[in-house]
Amino acid sequence: MEELFSSYRTLKSRSEAIYTEQRSKFIAFAIPVESEEAAMEEIQELRKRYYDARHVCWAYRIGKGEPIERQNDDGEPSSTAGKPILGQMLSYQLTDLLIVVVRYFGGVKLGTGGLIVAYRTAAEEAIKNSEIVEVTLYSHYRLTFPFDLINPVMMLLRQYEAETVLSDADTEGHIWEIKVPNSRTREFEEGASAIYQLQIKEVAN
Repeated sequence: MEELFSSYRTLKSRSEAIYTEQRSKFIAFAIPVESEEAAMEEIQELRKRYYDARHVCWAYRIGKGEPIERQNDDGEPSSTAGKPILGQMLSYQLTDLLIVVVRYFGGVKLGTGGLIVAYRTAAEEAIKNSEIVEVTLYSHYRLTFPFDLINPVMMLLRQYEAETVLSDADTEGHIWEIKVPNSRTREFEEGASAIYQLQIKEVAN
């Protein structure tokens, strides 16, 4: 059985932060997203809203296990904006997240080190202004079993922290759809196989 990822960390909701350095203003937006398309739409929306800003820099991580990572310095010196923004997501172990930092130039050049600190700090403040949540991942199954197996099946579900999503029945017995935390699926399948007349089938979420 392929090893499944059991959970991931992301932000509960959108957040913003403002960081100022040498009269340059850095406006950071942390936005939960679940696809690259959604991330690019958010970036374009912010570009339109802040059309007069000098730079609109960003980075995102999307997906579980081996997330897709992209970053963009938008005209700032190489690796002074996108990379430190992405670095904060890595530091907090976050995924399914886009962070955009809009910069209004204040007339004073910050230098490479100053830019890295500014973009990193703005990104971190946006993260801190939301709530980090641990999202549990589940596998879904369809169970079919005779009516007189209700007690052992209920015990099985409790033992492996499974939850009933849908319950139905026909003339031959129960038909349930359940979800099991990915961290317990291997044990659950082994436990289910030991119950005579219980049939299980994994189904798409």
